[in-house]
Amino acid sequence: MSSEADHATPGFLVWRLSMKWRVAVDRAVAPLGLTHAQYSLVASLYGMHHAGLRPSQRQLADHTGLEPLYVSKLARALETAGTVDRTRDPADPRAVRLSLTEDGREVARRAIGVVHGVLDQLLDPLGGLDSPRTRAFSGELAVLLGVSLEPRDGRAAGPTPPSDPTPPHGQAHSTQQHSDQHHVDEEQS
Repeated sequence: MSSEADHATPGFLVWRLSMKWRVAVDRAVAPLGLTHAQYSLVASLYGMHHAGLRPSQRQLADHTGLEPLYVSKLARALETAGTVDRTRDPADPRAVRLSLTEDGREVARRAIGVVHGVLDQLLDPLGGLDSPRTRAFSGELAVLLGVSLEPRDGRAAGPTPPSDPTPPHGQAHSTQQHSDQHHVDEEQS
């Protein structure tokens, strides 16, 4: 992958890493009856419970970065499995509050341990979870997560792609254009 990474865009590398992570977590938590998305909910609820919070579905969606409708669907499935309790908020009947059941807390505790092992394995090349490289990497990820990708001044985010991807005669493709096309070709084959 290192020679591929030399020519890949950061967006492609983020995509590949996120897919690698999702697949690894899906496999790791499957024996506990969870998917990666369900894990993100139960692990978040576990942490929020220990902080004395009982979030609404909307608050949990904001926390995890998942769409509220998807969180609602996941929470209903976890409720059916006996992992999550969903109750109407007495102060706002439109809001649904979420909490882990006793079984849900045990599943979450076990899943967090399993996923922590996957994270240790992933971060080993950077020196492990507590290494300076990992802390720096986490800081850079946090910076990128803080960037708004909303359109600026009514325009789409980022530069407008050329209408004709073929460069004028005598000009070579830029590395990014070549890399993007290379990865599109790979995924189509």
